[in-house]
Amino acid sequence: MAKIGRKVAVPLLDLAAQHEPLREELLVAIERVISSQRFILGPEVSALEGEIAQRLGVAHAIGCASGSDALLLALMALEIGPGDEVITTPYTFFATASAIVRLGARPVFVDIDPLTYNIDPGAIEAAITKRTRAIIPVHLFGQCAEMEPILKICARYGLHVIEDAAQAIGAEDRGRRAGAIGSIGCFSFYPTKNLGGMGDGGMVVTDDEALARRLRMLRAHGAEDKYRHKYVGINSRLDELQAAILRVKLKHLDEWTAKRRRNAERYRELFSEAELLDRIGLPYVREGAYHVFNQYVIRVPGGRDAVVAALRNHDVGVEIYYPVPLHLQECFGALRYHEGAFPEAEKAARETLALPIYAELTAEQQAYVVQQIRAALADD
Repeated sequence: MAKIGRKVAVPLLDLAAQHEPLREELLVAIERVISSQRFILGPEVSALEGEIAQRLGVAHAIGCASGSDALLLALMALEIGPGDEVITTPYTFFATASAIVRLGARPVFVDIDPLTYNIDPGAIEAAITKRTRAIIPVHLFGQCAEMEPILKICARYGLHVIEDAAQAIGAEDRGRRAGAIGSIGCFSFYPTKNLGGMGDGGMVVTDDEALARRLRMLRAHGAEDKYRHKYVGINSRLDELQAAILRVKLKHLDEWTAKRRRNAERYRELFSEAELLDRIGLPYVREGAYHVFNQYVIRVPGGRDAVVAALRNHDVGVEIYYPVPLHLQECFGALRYHEGAFPEAEKAARETLALPIYAELTAEQQAYVVQQIRAALADD
């Protein structure tokens, strides 16, 4: 691998590089909304819902204010509340578990597969009790959880599957699209996602007509007709500006995904050339999975801090997802989990870090990233 002798700036994510080629198209879309004076649940939202539903092959897509609200609405639609339990992973973003707690239900954590970082299907059944109502598998970093055994467990016990696909739009598990596999799928359009807006936004998808009708009411204070409330819902409506922006960007999603996947392949080639494959763990793509690499996460056993410091010192963006697993978060102390309860999640929290992987990343930037990692490990 040829050495780069100068400093190269490599941000963790370069939204300017994504948005600049789309500037005119985005401005036209924004102007269209301004001219319409429709800002909440108008034609742009309806069109985006239809386009997402068609892309995923589902009957219904319901826009909402955020990915966090998507999870909350899904649980509300299934009438999950006090006394209920929901099985999920401790190695994920906070919203996965907080949505459960907000409704008075209890998150029951299950450890992860150390290769994929997703929930370990083999550990789920032992966590099921008579109070279990649902399982939330998280398609972490852009790779689907292993859904077939999860679906079989849920069928056997009569449980719902809520897919947390916030990081995984476009991902697949054995040909099935993330979010379209379980009872309900939840997506985030936070700006850092593969399909990100210019603010918060989310979507819930389902094939169940009754659930879809309930979800549409729940996102608008539980009302189907104005001032007539069937449920106690929330205010969680996707706005027209975000929908218009997302419709522009949706047309480029497949191209961006292909580039992310190519960048992941290039990293593997570069790490191999640098003779680092015995020092770090690269992302594992399991058989039958189509990984969309919302994050490119590596393991650095025993040397993460040095690598992180070196990368930041050389203008390389890096992030740690997630340094404190959910079962060890202070706000979940009442759940009475303890350190050591989920060793694989805790080990991942100590060893992993995310490198830049965005579509516009250049080969030179990637080579520079690997060069800095190699230098940091040589000095370790």
